[in-house]
Amino acid sequence: MPETKTASPANAKDGKSERDKPWLFRTYAGHSTAAKSNELYKKNLAKGQTGLSIAFDLPTQTGYDSDHELARGEVGKVGVPVSHLGDMLTLLDGIPLDQMNTSMTINATAAWLLSLYIAVADQTGASRLKLTGTIQNDIIKEYLSRGTYVFPPQPSLRLIKDTIVFSTKNVPKWNPTNVCSYHLQEAGATPVQELAYALATAIAVLDTVKASGEVPAEEFGNVVGRVSFFVNAGMRFITEMCKMRAFVELWDEITRERYGVEDAKHRRFRYGVQVNSLGLTEPQAENNVYRILIEMLAVTLSKNARARAVQLPAWNEALGLPRPWDQQWSLRMQQIVAYETDLLEYGDIFDGSVEIAKKVAALKEEAKAELATIEKMGGAVAAIDYMKRRLVESGTGRLSQIESGEMTVVGVNRFKETEPSPLSGGSDAIMVVDPAVEAEQIGRLKAWKANRDAKKVSAAIAEVERAAKEGRNIMESSIAAAKAGVTTGEWGTTLRKVFGEYRAPTGVAQAAVVREGARLEAVRSTVDEVSDRLGRRIKFLVGKPGLDGHSNGAEQIAVRARDVGMEVVYEGIRLTPAQIVRAAVDEAVHVVGLSILSGSHVPLVKDVMERMRKEGLDDVPVVVGGIIPPADEKALKAFGVAAIYTPKDFQLNDIMADIVQLVDRHASAAA
Repeated sequence: MPETKTASPANAKDGKSERDKPWLFRTYAGHSTAAKSNELYKKNLAKGQTGLSIAFDLPTQTGYDSDHELARGEVGKVGVPVSHLGDMLTLLDGIPLDQMNTSMTINATAAWLLSLYIAVADQTGASRLKLTGTIQNDIIKEYLSRGTYVFPPQPSLRLIKDTIVFSTKNVPKWNPTNVCSYHLQEAGATPVQELAYALATAIAVLDTVKASGEVPAEEFGNVVGRVSFFVNAGMRFITEMCKMRAFVELWDEITRERYGVEDAKHRRFRYGVQVNSLGLTEPQAENNVYRILIEMLAVTLSKNARARAVQLPAWNEALGLPRPWDQQWSLRMQQIVAYETDLLEYGDIFDGSVEIAKKVAALKEEAKAELATIEKMGGAVAAIDYMKRRLVESGTGRLSQIESGEMTVVGVNRFKETEPSPLSGGSDAIMVVDPAVEAEQIGRLKAWKANRDAKKVSAAIAEVERAAKEGRNIMESSIAAAKAGVTTGEWGTTLRKVFGEYRAPTGVAQAAVVREGARLEAVRSTVDEVSDRLGRRIKFLVGKPGLDGHSNGAEQIAVRARDVGMEVVYEGIRLTPAQIVRAAVDEAVHVVGLSILSGSHVPLVKDVMERMRKEGLDDVPVVVGGIIPPADEKALKAFGVAAIYTPKDFQLNDIMADIVQLVDRHASAAA
């Protein structure tokens, strides 16, 4: 909840009530290169944006340099590549850090990116005491939904603890952890699950800090007061608004009763929000403007549960990377609500509502029950498998409702008749990252490495390793490493060596089986018939090449393929094309499905197809799913891809039927 003044006639001037200050206006942005992103930030700030929200590319998020094998095709796609201090200096050039509120969406490598940010502040003369902003730094939701984790849970919590302890002492206005329920909803979480799983994560983090003994008891309230949240708001905006009021009340109770925080200011539920991207539609994408506005109301209408910062997706993000104009349109939506309406002139307009109070109480009761279940399991870390399974089941339920028509999605499963959109036509309807960006970034990285002091770099890396092994706070050695010229990949490799890596559960095998539906039964019968002709059960490999961690679609495809009777091979995220093709050979699969939502589909699919041909797998059809523009569909088909599915293809049973027919045709042709 933001720190705002209550409107009062006593403070009125010229007969008008004093208005509350608006929330921070942000646009989640970053792409291509640090220089291009810096140019975009300056333009957005000039248009009235009041805070930065930096999107990093997947190699940066997962601790790889731009020249790593897994970074191929991913550089600069979903965010900006930051491989070293030089990149960060370029990214923030001309932006006064002691006057800017900066949010950095980064988790596994949050300690490193914060170190780079502080190093830039030190070099540009910005006082650490004046730095304001947030690192997301929530690793548990990465295991459950987003997938940009690196290390196992315990070392990851240790890194979060290190950033909290360091920031509380040295960067006191910074939010060193931002518990993120946004991606939980994107994975299908119900409002109750979003409440419970986010609060369970916050408890796990605070328990870790408290157990470390590194914060004196009298200062623990300051730690609690710097914990912030990042939430999602969907279309059922009354429920979503009640969810936010429930968050406020539950957090106040937890911090008071569990941690004994007496200062009400430290118990405030402070949150930022990006409204739901899961509900953005590819068909009739212009309707997304209304969806975004309605979703924003859920986090702005109730003063006592109003967001501290709001960032809105662009209307065309289901089509591809939005253009600056599209982002401007979303920014203007915030400004119109804040400055042209009278929203900020009143107290909480929902206080005293019987219906609202009833819904908030129900959400709180259910969330407390789910929190109790997690607590009995030993807390959020111990309950990761359980929470992941529940999210996959919830996501399956949501898709089933859309398939059946129980949930209406305008333009998708109802009111599908439409006029051609003048907004989304033409080759420039979305932003396309130039493929040359990757080679240029790698060239700059090589030049950076060649021009630095190798001895200082080696010494700095060794000190990071010693701090990690000895249990010392990682921040001071990481800041020193940043200043010495150490790269993101070198920092990540060093900690991988000490902590090891981790593969999160997929939740697919444990998810409840869908058993009802005439269409489902029809597909099952076809699977049985084709399997009989093949002499064994159809085997379907679902693969996620590259660094894309958005696994929700792949998980739902894998679950439905299992439910219709196929044998499914799904090993989770972050596989190289070579690993996927090797699995296709070793498992003797009949069909390969690739899921890519990071925009790197063209180079990654091409690589997979070329490797399959070398292995003699020409008779194994390949299907691809993701956010794929029409021009790229033609390129993928030219590589030999048999079928392409985008967000408009929501009938999973129809997709399964297509895949079974593909297998049957290819098997017949090869016979």
